Amino acid sequence: MKQITVNGEPRDVAEGTTLAQLVEALGQAPQALATAVNGEFIARDARATVHLAEGDAVFTFQPITGG
Repeated sequence: MKQITVNGEPRDVAEGTTLAQLVEALGQAPQALATAVNGEFIARDARATVHLAEGDAVFTFQPITGG
């Protein structure tokens, strides 16, 4: 297990967990969230390639759209 934070809250994840798997585990629609790891925006189609590491800080937020 590795400990990370998600929106400032500590969370344990299994070795090899990807950002996509974490978003799925959060129970929110992946297309409705924007994500960042350690302050770096991660595009939705790149989430499956980002393996979470000990101490990573993950932030999820709803993107703002408008005109």
